[in-house]
Amino acid sequence: MQSMQKALEKAGFITVNNNYPSTKFPIETLAPKYLDIALAQAQAHNPSKIHFVTHSMGGILLRYYLNDHEINNLGRIVMLSPPNQGSEIVDKLSDWKLFQLINGPAGCQLSTSTDSLPNQLGPTRHEVGIITGDRSYNPIYSKLLSGPSDGKVTIESAKLGGMTDFIVVPKSPTFIMNSDQVKQLVIQYLKTGKFTN
Repeated sequence: MQSMQKALEKAGFITVNNNYPSTKFPIETLAPKYLDIALAQAQAHNPSKIHFVTHSMGGILLRYYLNDHEINNLGRIVMLSPPNQGSEIVDKLSDWKLFQLINGPAGCQLSTSTDSLPNQLGPTRHEVGIITGDRSYNPIYSKLLSGPSDGKVTIESAKLGGMTDFIVVPKSPTFIMNSDQVKQLVIQYLKTGKFTN
């Protein structure tokens, strides 16, 4: 997310860009620990609003956190390629040891079943815009997905009840945050609450 961070700073935003060990712990452990750290760093700047830009599973961590925590000065949220309704990839491969090793316990929580963690979180109560792609460079994964996708998540599964805007771009999930088009869409949404004028 460093390229996105630079674009946001150039647009006048103060940023906090923290990593988290996504393959080592479940979402219930990752979300409170690492979002508390990021929020403390952000609040140190005394912002009037704190916006979030998440990528992939980061959107699920934030949704989980917001189900139990209030952020009084929460602003807008942009999710990039989020598995908001899970991924059929997880449905079909989560029993494989290699998949578990690569994706960790949190990645294995992202199935499309009604009792999966993402699908238990419900619709958002916040101002959320979602950008997802429709380009895949993984033909094997693409064949496991039903419908247009980015090779990891279908376009439909990226959607979230209560979202205020949604846009599909010709990008893949791995590098969607590096796209100049996507950077401008993120900045536009954070400033106006819409991806287009």
